Amino acid sequence: MADNLKEKTAKGLLWGGLNSGFGQLLGLLFGIVLGRLLSPEDYGMMAMIAIFSLVANELQNSGFKVALANLREPRPEDYNSVFWTNILIGVVLYVVLFALAPLIAAYYHEPRLTPLARYAFLGFVFASFGTAQSAYLFKNLRAKQQAKAAMTAVLLSSTVGVVMAYMGYSYWSLATQTNLYILTCTLLYWHYSDWRPTLKIDLGPARRMFRFSCKLLLSSVVTDVNSNLLNILLGRFYTVRDAGNYNQAYQWNYKASYLIQGMMAQVAQPVLVDVQDERERQLRVLRKMVRFAAFVAFPLLLGFSLVAREFIVLAIGEKWLESARLLQVLCVGGAFSPLSVVLFNVLLSKGKSTTYMWSNIVLCVVQVGVMTLLRPYGIRPMVVAFTAVGIVWFFVWWACVRRLVGYRLAMLLADVLPFGLVAAGVMALTGWATSGIGSLWLLLAVRVAMAALLYVAVMKVARVEILDECLKFLMKK
Repeated sequence: MADNLKEKTAKGLLWGGLNSGFGQLLGLLFGIVLGRLLSPEDYGMMAMIAIFSLVANELQNSGFKVALANLREPRPEDYNSVFWTNILIGVVLYVVLFALAPLIAAYYHEPRLTPLARYAFLGFVFASFGTAQSAYLFKNLRAKQQAKAAMTAVLLSSTVGVVMAYMGYSYWSLATQTNLYILTCTLLYWHYSDWRPTLKIDLGPARRMFRFSCKLLLSSVVTDVNSNLLNILLGRFYTVRDAGNYNQAYQWNYKASYLIQGMMAQVAQPVLVDVQDERERQLRVLRKMVRFAAFVAFPLLLGFSLVAREFIVLAIGEKWLESARLLQVLCVGGAFSPLSVVLFNVLLSKGKSTTYMWSNIVLCVVQVGVMTLLRPYGIRPMVVAFTAVGIVWFFVWWACVRRLVGYRLAMLLADVLPFGLVAAGVMALTGWATSGIGSLWLLLAVRVAMAALLYVAVMKVARVEILDECLKFLMKK
């Protein structure tokens, strides 16, 4: 049983990593092309309506995916109820937001947002047909199938987006890319899932699950608002170009952090649910997940911060130089995001949706308050504060799960601090040693190679167990 769970977890991490890696690699390549073809204003247009699509999508999902995963043995009727409930909610929400589009445009003083919003909001209607199928794959740890669906969707949607941008469709290309990604994922979830809906519509199971999932729904909405808070404020109080510059930095930071975050999200909750009745074993599983996330996240994100300027200028041009400065800051906070994902999944696996909800609400209130106070001082202080609060909240998540699994602060620091300190030291040494290199291409290449070699060398000398386990598993596969 233990070996079977370990194998499932390892496979889930592997396919989650391949999915995240492939997706972010394509995102890197297509992001470079789109960054060269499009302007900060184009990205700013999409940034201003992103929050509305995200919130509508959360309302449509209503936390049912997590609720289904928390059931030990979901019945076909449970999936069927979620399927029809999501479609009903999705259609109603699209009609409401279609009508509200002019008000959204008025909030930003940008009339072009009305048709763009109505087009972009089609994405969550497409998603409503795939939530139950996605939940089925997620619950059964079918990470390989989810990865294939996401990889195909990224490739297809990004290709279409680039072609449209080249043909001069500006921000419409970004909206089409997002919609096509969602539609393709939905179709492929149907292809890979064994479950099919029936016409016997009973919303009762969904209503019962909603008692748990409504708290996740509110938490997800608050999280989306919090994550996109600067997009909301910059689009309202600054220029479209400022919003676009920040959004470009935000997107690159997200691509890097999601490389690990997506990997952990694929397996964390289902695996923790499987061992929730074995406290000591769950603690061991949790600590291993945290160590793995820290082992990968710190060098990747701190390294990206180190080369942010060279990467942005070489990849998408000097017109995005301000984004590079913001990216350097965001990456520091991005290193903690995968760790937070692991911790709050403990709450979800224990059914503590109320704690999860209130933690997110308080975080949002703190962020809104801090951002509002700092708004007169400019964008960079707001980004620094946004990053600092996110790091502090990692320890808030730990405080929420500490008593549930006996995860003491000394354990947390032992699991996280060595990787963070080594990564920070390696990046500082690399930055100092390469500061005299003039060529941006050479500087980027040397910094990446030197930092990677130094980090692996330190891990080898220190005989870090997680490195050996990763290498053995990959060699076996």
